[in-house]
Amino acid sequence: MPLDAHTATMVSRREDTQEEAAAVSAPCANLPEIVPSLPLEIRCPPFPLRQYCGFWLSEVTLKRGLPAMCACFEPRPTDVFLASFPKSGTTWLKALSFATLNRVKYPPLDSDHPLRNHNPHDCVRSIEVEFSLVNDINSLREEFEVLASPRIFSTHVPYSLLPDRFKEESRIVYICRDPKDAMVSSWFFTKKAAPAVGVDAQSHTFQEALELFCEGRSMAGPQWKHALQYWEESVRSPNKVLFLRYEEMLLDPKSNLKKLANFMGCGFTQEEDEKGVTDAIVELCSLNKLKKMEVNKDGSNKVNVRNESYFRNGVAGDWRNHMTPEMAMRLDKIVEDALQGSGFTFSSSA
Repeated sequence: MPLDAHTATMVSRREDTQEEAAAVSAPCANLPEIVPSLPLEIRCPPFPLRQYCGFWLSEVTLKRGLPAMCACFEPRPTDVFLASFPKSGTTWLKALSFATLNRVKYPPLDSDHPLRNHNPHDCVRSIEVEFSLVNDINSLREEFEVLASPRIFSTHVPYSLLPDRFKEESRIVYICRDPKDAMVSSWFFTKKAAPAVGVDAQSHTFQEALELFCEGRSMAGPQWKHALQYWEESVRSPNKVLFLRYEEMLLDPKSNLKKLANFMGCGFTQEEDEKGVTDAIVELCSLNKLKKMEVNKDGSNKVNVRNESYFRNGVAGDWRNHMTPEMAMRLDKIVEDALQGSGFTFSSSA
């Protein structure tokens, strides 16, 4: 007897979960050997992707970054990991978190504040990227070990693929964004960043990018599955995972900053609030402010991607300027079907 759409979705999700659980139970150390046998996707510049445990990740992350994270990094209870799907508010979250955690050492009004002289991605380093790029893994491990607590890192790794001790020891802040805006922002970023790694992405059309995104074939995709995993864990363990929505943060950055600070264990005092410290951090970290800083207009990072590539307009609902209503409806339907029965929905405020 044929299954109805809802039942088929639930069965498919259960089968995917069982398959992923079995795969994740394998040691990360085996990853470099199995990567060549994993499904390959080369139509998503700038990096070739491989499908592992239901997600598409770059080959270098699977070969080097993830195994090194498993083997060499020791998390602390005071560590904070900023997790996100690419182009979902990561840059802004890094700036807000860094400024908040370090506000005593670096008052937000100081003229020499690190965020005035460094891109947020230099202030909060991506752990899998660092381990993917470094030649001397032990040296990087020692560098991380001498950092004073609380340390803060970022990651695009799906929740199910994070090493168990990351989940057990540390706190995770996840920022979620409407899939349509995440897709548009990713396409623009790819066009800007691809030349830095020797890839010509100018022929990668918006229509092609949308088709692949709808199939879940994007960096760390499917995007909706990525968000769902972190949301589910935030429901199960709200003291371990804080789930933020980009659109809500845009509407009320101050109250969301306070929520973030409380979760990280460094809540603002009444005196700080009265003195305008919270407002000063919101202002310092606003995307318009960061975008105008010289370092973010001219500088570049260690992989040669220009800092300006990380900033565009940062608004909600920009997808309307790039998608036809039919495109948007198609993606919305794919996401709705994939999330059916989960209890999770994306913000509809944009």
